[in-house]
Amino acid sequence: MATVKVKPQRSPAEIEDIILRKIFLVSLIDSTEKDSRIVYLEMTAAEILSEDRELRLSRDLMERVLIDRLSGDFQSAEPPFQYLLGCYRRAYDEGKKITSMKDKNLRSEMELVVKQSKKLSVSYCRIHLGNPGMFPNWDTNRLSVSPLLSLIFSEVSSSIDGFGGSSSSGEIMSPPGFLDEFFRESDFECMDPILKQLYEDLRGSVLKVSALGNFQQPLRALLYLVNIPVGAKSLVNHPWWIPNSVYLNGRVIEMTSILGPFFHVSALPDQIIFKSQPDVGQQCFSDASTRRPADLLSSFTTIRTVMNHLYDGLTEVLRSLLKKDTRENVLEYLAEVINKNLSRAHLQVDPLSCASSGMFVNLSAVMLRLCDPFLDANLTKRDKIDPKYVFYSTRLDLRGLTALHASSEEVTEWLKKNIPDKDDVSRNNSENRLLQSQEATSSGSNAGGFSQLQINKPMSTSSEKANYPFISECFFMTARVLNLGLLKGFSDFKHLVQDISRSEDTLSSFRDMQAQTPSPQLEQDIARLEKEIELYSQEKLCYEAQLLRDGGFLQRALSFYRLMVVWLVDLVGGFKMPLPSTCPMEFSCMPEHFVEDAMELLIFASRIPKALDGVLLDDFMNFIIMFMASPEYIRNPYLRAKMVEVLNCWMPRGSGSSVTATLFEGHQLSLEFLVKNLLKLYVDIEFTGSHTQFYDKFSIRHNIAELLEYLWQVPSHRNAWTKIAKDEEKGVYLNFLNFLINDSIYLLDESLNKILEHKELEAEMSNTVEWEQRPAQERQERTRLFHSQENIIRIDMKLANEDVSMLAFTSEQITAPFLLAEMVERVASMLNYFLLQLVGPQRKSLSLKDPEKYEFRPKQLLKQIVKIYVNLARGDKENIFPAAITRDGRSYNEQLFSAAANVLQRIGEDGRVIQEFVELGHKAKVAASEAMDAEATLGEIPDEFLDPIQYTLMKDPVILPSSRITVDRPVIQRHLLSDSSDPFNRSHLTSDMLIPDTELKAQIEEFIRLRKQKRPVEDLSLQSAKASMQTVADGMIID
Repeated sequence: MATVKVKPQRSPAEIEDIILRKIFLVSLIDSTEKDSRIVYLEMTAAEILSEDRELRLSRDLMERVLIDRLSGDFQSAEPPFQYLLGCYRRAYDEGKKITSMKDKNLRSEMELVVKQSKKLSVSYCRIHLGNPGMFPNWDTNRLSVSPLLSLIFSEVSSSIDGFGGSSSSGEIMSPPGFLDEFFRESDFECMDPILKQLYEDLRGSVLKVSALGNFQQPLRALLYLVNIPVGAKSLVNHPWWIPNSVYLNGRVIEMTSILGPFFHVSALPDQIIFKSQPDVGQQCFSDASTRRPADLLSSFTTIRTVMNHLYDGLTEVLRSLLKKDTRENVLEYLAEVINKNLSRAHLQVDPLSCASSGMFVNLSAVMLRLCDPFLDANLTKRDKIDPKYVFYSTRLDLRGLTALHASSEEVTEWLKKNIPDKDDVSRNNSENRLLQSQEATSSGSNAGGFSQLQINKPMSTSSEKANYPFISECFFMTARVLNLGLLKGFSDFKHLVQDISRSEDTLSSFRDMQAQTPSPQLEQDIARLEKEIELYSQEKLCYEAQLLRDGGFLQRALSFYRLMVVWLVDLVGGFKMPLPSTCPMEFSCMPEHFVEDAMELLIFASRIPKALDGVLLDDFMNFIIMFMASPEYIRNPYLRAKMVEVLNCWMPRGSGSSVTATLFEGHQLSLEFLVKNLLKLYVDIEFTGSHTQFYDKFSIRHNIAELLEYLWQVPSHRNAWTKIAKDEEKGVYLNFLNFLINDSIYLLDESLNKILEHKELEAEMSNTVEWEQRPAQERQERTRLFHSQENIIRIDMKLANEDVSMLAFTSEQITAPFLLAEMVERVASMLNYFLLQLVGPQRKSLSLKDPEKYEFRPKQLLKQIVKIYVNLARGDKENIFPAAITRDGRSYNEQLFSAAANVLQRIGEDGRVIQEFVELGHKAKVAASEAMDAEATLGEIPDEFLDPIQYTLMKDPVILPSSRITVDRPVIQRHLLSDSSDPFNRSHLTSDMLIPDTELKAQIEEFIRLRKQKRPVEDLSLQSAKASMQTVADGMIID
């Protein structure tokens, strides 16, 4: 029977030796090893033998062996990091095998061996990476990036990255537990050099990466690092956290700071030298005009998705840093980014000194996410936003910002009276420390002092700096970032659309010219423009993808600005009208762009389908109604006009239902104050202080006119309108009416004159023989002028039609203001002038081939003019209107009324209207005859009884207080409607300053009475003289 050979049992020391040799790939005995990586430590073996010890590896020899292995010069040996990482991996593998040992004591002992091996491997990894020259016999030419980076990438990789997250093939996987153990070390001095290198490597990995590049792995790696014990501290202490350079500007921060390149990742276009790859425009939107809508939609979705991954990741990074003692460093970084990019608010931005639009749009999205905790529906935390931040915080550079109303002198004076004393500051700091302990993410400290709006000298006298809750810091920083980022992005998009439109117009013109007279130069110009338009179109679609198509982004921004307007209204006492007579300085000093940005966002969002769905607009509506006609609160008339633009965007149009209809038809402040404030703004906008005020007012009043026309159709608003006309008959309504008439006359006159010029140019171009003989340059210029005139006529006629239409529909129910002494002649002159143009001798010269193209509708215009005549005649209880019609010496002609009646009959006007109009013409004819008789009665009038402006007999003479000149009251009141100054010396003048000249008035009345008495006697004497002459003549005949 064969005997069974029993395998000899190994001792724990032998097992330990075997395990450690496998882990560290070393041998103390010279033998031919199959694994070329195993190193024979000859010197170490000799030392051990000299110590009378066995040539076995053990725990107490572990570190000594490892140092000798790393310090020796061995052929075919792995570099230190790969070797140590391999040691850790092999230790992990050995640890798994040990779990199957049956002997518990042995298993426990070997587990300690493996644990110590892993710990030692990690420890020497740290030593090696922190001190690359520690092992001089090895090649110290390190790789360009830390070998840890690929391990971190493998740790944070996601299988669903899609765009922006794919990793390179052959990535080294981190052994389980290695990174956790490596970064568990809390010794800052040990870890800081390693982390600094990693942060630099991460920065470099995304330096010129676009939205379609691999940014998600580096971003996850960044988040991983800031969450380790000393990772956040190392990051904010890195020299590149905020680069220290005498040449530091916005672009330098973006490209050289650690976080800057992460914020640079974007779909938006950038300057060519900073352009990222892959090119988003080229890859997603080339030849967009020929692509299927589904392809474009897919590109939009991809960009929106990857950008939201970026926003979320960067938000997590900042949130993590804000929860630690690195909060102050984060706020300093954000403030530096904002302060070094102030010139981004300019119309022209220098791309070499300012950060990219991509960075600031990304920062906008991130800041809005940081605001999420205090953007709840009820805005319950808004009372923690301290308005004093604008005056006393030194964090942000707010000194150069225009205030809502206050001048720099007013701010200086107010601050002198309101400098906080030391006790107030201490109390504020105590409150903030309490807030910090209560809310990890809702409080913060600001190294205060204070700066002021539009002031250059700090005003603080307190040795202790003011601190502000994180909510205040975040609120004001977000407002600044949105101004320089999201809102600037909207502005860039708008200008891009305008550039495309201009280029397309030029291209169309060039193609027309090329068809007529081909030339190589034109061919080159056409090719250049086509390429330019293609690039513009790609950029436009990139903006659309990142801004317009991201509903969540817009919703967050709208929530933030809802908080902004509610908070601003709190500064003046809440949503109630009328406003306090004095504007609080806290409100007055707020940066103007806070309100302007809110309005711009509303305008932009209103033009994007469904962007306003679910947004609470009532607070915005309240704000607009409260401040649109309050120059004592918001000085800038263009900003108040922008509020009207918002309302114009919200106005329900056509028969389609609108989510905004209730804002006009069921909103308390709207029903009570909207019409009145629109009329007031219509008047205020006459004088904006700008050199372009004359032309600006027309586009602003166009928006107001559209709103007023809509509101007239709403019964409750029409009732409010008629009440205002009655209550403010000689106030705001009379001013409104005056400017409406002024605009109507100017616009119609201008457009009719332009039509005559346009017809001459059209005739010139239609003479092809003569036209072709002209130089190409001249033809090009004349063609441009032709198209320019078309646009001007169309715009002017559109505005004139609106104004005449408003006069027509309002005069149907409101006639009294039209018939006031200071207004009635002005109204009559306007109507007569329009009538003369439409049915007078020159009407045929205004005929156009396609009048509708120019918004020129003479039939409709005539009907409206006649309607106004008839409306006023119906309301003329004192029969003063016919006389006013005839006093117009420039345009009145009795034949115009019969000519107009004939035209009205031909075009099918209501017979009753025509009859009333003809009757008014007869009354005017009678009034003209009576006026001639009255003039004959008065004879020659003394100069002192004549108004010095109109040279007509004064009826109610008044003395001007400054120039002491006497004028007729209706004449000067008519002048004051447009100009509140004395016409003789330009000093300030208002109606209530006029001094009645009762003595002169009595003299004039006496003069009229005597002349009227004298007239019958003169008539009797004349008749007697005629009779005597007739008797004498008869006698001579008889004789």
